[in-house]
Amino acid sequence: MQITSETVAIVTGGASGLGGASARMLAAAGAQVIIFDMNAESGNALAAEIGGSFEQVDVSQPDSVCDGMARVAARGGGLHVLVNCAGIAPAAKTVGRDGAHDPAIFVKTININLIGSFLCASQGAELMAQNDPTGPDGERGVIVNTASVAAYEGQVGQIAYAASKGGIVGMTLPMARDLASLGIRCVSIAPGLFLTPMLAGLPQDVQDSLGAQVPFPPRLGNPAEYAKTVAHIIDNPMLNGEVIRLDGAIRLAPR
Repeated sequence: MQITSETVAIVTGGASGLGGASARMLAAAGAQVIIFDMNAESGNALAAEIGGSFEQVDVSQPDSVCDGMARVAARGGGLHVLVNCAGIAPAAKTVGRDGAHDPAIFVKTININLIGSFLCASQGAELMAQNDPTGPDGERGVIVNTASVAAYEGQVGQIAYAASKGGIVGMTLPMARDLASLGIRCVSIAPGLFLTPMLAGLPQDVQDSLGAQVPFPPRLGNPAEYAKTVAHIIDNPMLNGEVIRLDGAIRLAPR
């Protein structure tokens, strides 16, 4: 699918981090970008910067997602690209110093990272299915979900996060198969260690130490490199039903 001025794209978690980089990339390519996020201040600021728009949406709440999608549909122009980047990464062990893992934290992580991605993807695909097919393959839309290398090598304290991202991995192929007859592709990216706001808040020596664990290049990933992968997925029609590790060949140790 070619990105043009008629391309309408939603980026969840688009106010910062991997989502922010994806929103900037899509806008620079000419797309009409709509940011879904809970942070209205940052979301509106980035939307103004890139000439896009902002919708305050809680991806973990079906009604909030439905309302956000309805507002997108009311704009006219359809929906062609959805990039799911909204997520949280709490740290807690199955059994820690204070006892068993807080079930509310586990549920919240699953609700935002996994269920939120599913809600946006399924409701977004419903809008995409209404598009006229384009190109020689009759494509109608592209969905990009964000997994993580933690889906495969979850570390100590990542039980909830790893479970949520493992769900994204497991959802990718059946979602692609479900949507194939509609001309909608689904691909997931599993990033390694990236310089997101969470890691950017760590001391520089800690950032350097984490980056040195990456075989090559020996540094933290740049969110713009994630966005480049999103751009390639959109452009390459044979990428479908796959989870792409974007990690500099790192394999996470237990700690």
